[in-house]
Amino acid sequence: MSFAHLWQSAIARNPLCVGIDPAPATLQAWGLEDSPEGLASFATTMLEQCHMEAWCVKPQVAFFERHGAAGIAVLESVHRIAKDLGMVVITDAKRGDIGSTMDGYADAYLNPARPLATDALTVSPYLGTDSLTSVCKAAEKYGTGFFALALTSNPSGPQVQHAQNNGTAVAAQVVETVHDFNESVGAPLGGLVVGATIGDAARQLGIDLGAFNGPILSPGYGAQGATVEDLHTVFGNAFDKVIVNVSRGISNSGPQKIKHHIRTISSEIRGEAL
Repeated sequence: MSFAHLWQSAIARNPLCVGIDPAPATLQAWGLEDSPEGLASFATTMLEQCHMEAWCVKPQVAFFERHGAAGIAVLESVHRIAKDLGMVVITDAKRGDIGSTMDGYADAYLNPARPLATDALTVSPYLGTDSLTSVCKAAEKYGTGFFALALTSNPSGPQVQHAQNNGTAVAAQVVETVHDFNESVGAPLGGLVVGATIGDAARQLGIDLGAFNGPILSPGYGAQGATVEDLHTVFGNAFDKVIVNVSRGISNSGPQKIKHHIRTISSEIRGEAL
């Protein structure tokens, strides 16, 4: 099943994506060693606790890479276990390069035959939109997906994303490139990353997220300060396309409260009473 079908069918069940971010401080808070073994215990527990509540997980690659080959092996197992549990995996690696180097990244993550195969990969297009060429080709070939950073919530993001190129914001050109790719392949395989804390920046830049033809991954809810009201402010009539990522707000209280936090946050996003 292609990524397009996976996210379209699953987002109706729950718009929440659970981040798997085994930062050293989080492992310590859980009473785990900052080691490949601690990493594996954390990740496995997260998957076991959340798979009946949320449809999607997003492992942060950096926290696995810092443990070298053993950490990458744990990441491979996270991908495998999550898929066995029927979950969608968005691997947060933010890869960004051009030519044969980006071909390699795209093949490593979007080719189902590779050990690190995932459903979708986050990518950074800010070397220029030609840095998306490789992932577009791989997504079309394999039916996998990608999320391109568009409007991020870090304070210095506007230095590049809001900059004007031939009268158009650079971020708007990223959105247009991904939109055109989806249109060309007839499927929403390409998505955007848009922070939940950017306010009305999209509208100020002339970006109509409601007209975008793919999924939107939005970090920033909860621990990073964004509220449900912020989500509606940022996304407006694009709200039904939004996958809300939450990491620390779910994991930081320990393994016993994971399910409770997922249910609470999911209900908040949907506007439901518990």
